Amino acid sequence: MPRIFAPEEIREVIEMLLFQDLDIRSVTLGISVQECASRSVYDVVECVKGKVSSYAQRLVRAVDRVENKYGVRIVTKRIALTPLSLLLEPIAVQGLEKAFEAGVEVARAVDSVARASSIDYVGGYAAFVHKGFTPGDSAVIESFPQALAETQTVASMVNLASTYTGINVDAVNIVAKKVLELAHRIPRGIGCTRFTAMANAPEDNPFIPGAHHGLGEPEAVVNVAVSGPGVIEAVIKRLGTGIDMRTLHDYVKRAAFKITRLGELIGREVAREIGVKFGIVDLSLAPSPKVGDSVAKILEAMGLEVAGAPGSIAALYILVDAVKKGGAMATSSIGGLSGAFIPVSEDWGMTQAAMRGAITVDRLEAMMSVCNTGIDMVAIPGDTPPEMIAALILDVMAVAIALDKALGVRVIPVPGAKPGDVVDFGGLLGTTVVMSIPKYDVKQFVSRGGLIPPSIKRLDKG
Repeated sequence: MPRIFAPEEIREVIEMLLFQDLDIRSVTLGISVQECASRSVYDVVECVKGKVSSYAQRLVRAVDRVENKYGVRIVTKRIALTPLSLLLEPIAVQGLEKAFEAGVEVARAVDSVARASSIDYVGGYAAFVHKGFTPGDSAVIESFPQALAETQTVASMVNLASTYTGINVDAVNIVAKKVLELAHRIPRGIGCTRFTAMANAPEDNPFIPGAHHGLGEPEAVVNVAVSGPGVIEAVIKRLGTGIDMRTLHDYVKRAAFKITRLGELIGREVAREIGVKFGIVDLSLAPSPKVGDSVAKILEAMGLEVAGAPGSIAALYILVDAVKKGGAMATSSIGGLSGAFIPVSEDWGMTQAAMRGAITVDRLEAMMSVCNTGIDMVAIPGDTPPEMIAALILDVMAVAIALDKALGVRVIPVPGAKPGDVVDFGGLLGTTVVMSIPKYDVKQFVSRGGLIPPSIKRLDKG
């Protein structure tokens, strides 16, 4: 028999949609372009462009129909492609310069299609170098600053570490320099908002800039990322201060269940409209710069004066654990990162806490142990030396492999900015304060290079 929903349940979901900023953060269509690998730059560009074009309009039409049918806002429409390093491999054997050119040309081509089709982002300008480099990997790493500087929708990711292999310190050092190069190509360093350095990158991640279409994925697949920080905050505020931690956890879990069910419904409907497979729901609570849509404010609703205060790690743990348990009961199609994000500029509550000095780089490094953000959307002075950026990346990579989890680093060196300056990146990227970086000498450490071995936990994996 079809399930009969109680009036209270229907009213609750309507309230979430109308008054608590519940939306679907992204619908990401993963597309395999493996067949586009070729020794000809022209052939690669035309093949990728043609395939993206054939799917882009279908995605947009499907999202529009589902939005209208259910009255649920879908914030962004995204495409994720096979890692570009694989496509550049046949060209790279002819020389790195040729592969560099091909990568940038592919980026320009898909960007033109995305903008013409109202696709918000295209992920997949990616390389996996957690143990070493291929010529195609090197081409991606060398070219991503130019590719991102010359496009508006293309996003890039380099996976630098893995629980199975350890951390590629040589790659970390190169990427740190490239981040600075990208920062100085576009005003306010805004190009760096579309690049992330990752560890243990999942192949079904719907979140930009880490999104790519993994090698184990179908030809085309729809992945969904939910939102809902405002819903969780409202639930906690209604409960008041007279409940204990277990009860608090239980109510968050129930709310996460409802949010996840909605996410899967929307994802399956979009996939059906396009005529492709449905993949996963990423349970991660994704905040935004909009008031009422903040993970930081959830922690404060639990009883903290400000996010980042002592107790924040415990509060964030309660939130993440409850979201995962509620989501796991709601769907069997869990993937991506699935936890909670605390990107500083994209969360208005995190920005407020950073301006008060409660959120610092050190505090973020502690909080990432219980969530899946790493150091994300953090503005730093543009004159930060590359070895300091490399050291920050290494810290995050080390936590990721020690805890066997996916983490990323998205720092934004802002040219000419100093600690305390306020920077507006615009739109969903938000406004934030430039954070100070400790001015200690780390060059001798990071310049050792080589590979940091995986932890002893690697042996447990067989």
